[in-house]
Amino acid sequence: MPEKSKKDARLSRVGVSGYNKPKRTPKHPTKSHVVVAKEGDKVKTIRFGQQGVSGDKKTTARSKSFKARHAKNIAKGKMSAAYWSNRVKWTIVPIGVTLALLAGDQAYAKLQFEGGNSMPTLQAEKNGAW
Repeated sequence: MPEKSKKDARLSRVGVSGYNKPKRTPKHPTKSHVVVAKEGDKVKTIRFGQQGVSGDKKTTARSKSFKARHAKNIAKGKMSAAYWSNRVKWTIVPIGVTLALLAGDQAYAKLQFEGGNSMPTLQAEKNGAW
């Protein structure tokens, strides 16, 4: 009889629902978020973000400075705190996200990123193909 795969203790210790799923930590004294990052066979618990400070979701001089200052570390990928901070605190939504909205008789919506505009526009179409 095959054994059931046990849930990693790191997931339950920090209280996240799965790998690469960040969670806010409002009671942590210094860091605002935690994630159990997994890339291949490597697993690492990462705490990131300054407690009490929010990132700018819109493209501002402050957000451009953050992204430029941490560009090298953001490029390292999922195993760096800078990557998660950029993704969670400094980005609106990942590009290519499609939302399915349930309203009345199934309306579907898709985020459209217009050239040069960091704010997405929302387009909905009822009962039809894109």
